Amino acid sequence: MFGRRKKNEAEEPAKDTTLREERAVSDADEDDAVQERLSLPPAPRPDGPWDASEVTNPGEGRVDLGGIYVPGVEGMELRVEVAGDAIVAATVVLQDSAVQLQAFAAPRNEGIWGEVREEIAAGITQQGGVIDEVDGPLGWELRAQVPVQLPDGTNGVQVVRFVGVDGPRWFLRGVISGQGAVQPQAAGVLEHIFRDTVIVRGEGPMAPRDPIVLKLPDDAQMVPDGVQQESVEQSRFGGGVERLERGPEITEIR
Repeated sequence: MFGRRKKNEAEEPAKDTTLREERAVSDADEDDAVQERLSLPPAPRPDGPWDASEVTNPGEGRVDLGGIYVPGVEGMELRVEVAGDAIVAATVVLQDSAVQLQAFAAPRNEGIWGEVREEIAAGITQQGGVIDEVDGPLGWELRAQVPVQLPDGTNGVQVVRFVGVDGPRWFLRGVISGQGAVQPQAAGVLEHIFRDTVIVRGEGPMAPRDPIVLKLPDDAQMVPDGVQQESVEQSRFGGGVERLERGPEITEIR
């Protein structure tokens, strides 16, 4: 014989099922909202950075690095970072601040900065750092407090700003460090350099996130850090060459 269940015992599984269904709907809505935010088309760029097709003479007042044209400002030092045999990033050092510029291929109709921000934030959080996502002068950016080891061996924190802009089939990322990451007065010139950079994507096929390879100007040569030469000191490339590696200032995006 089958006994009759009490009313509250019969209703409880139905209640649990309803709660599970509501949770599933809520999670799905949240996932959809995140996906929509990450898949947005590139936003307008009325103040730059610029695509090569938008500038009549990109070399005017800028240093020609092939894949990007970097604005020249008085007193700046321009360094390049390499991965293997390829130059993939440029860093402008100005007094006690710096901005690293790196351009990547991107989908034609979809921006990737939202997705890249999430990946950078996750990586720094795993290192024990702290991330704050803010709407800054260059749009949405990450302000990170990254754990570092100081020269005396003690542990410290470095403040870094990750900025980015999506363009037509390209993405430009900037990493602002030094005083420019903490003082708005020091950041102004670095933000101008980022905005006034021109990207030369080219028409050839490239996979999304492939770095747009750079080149040295005709009047420059590569000299490792610590090597002093008069010819280099007179060049616009008065700095050194650093190997691109994972870290708070020069994070690879693959």
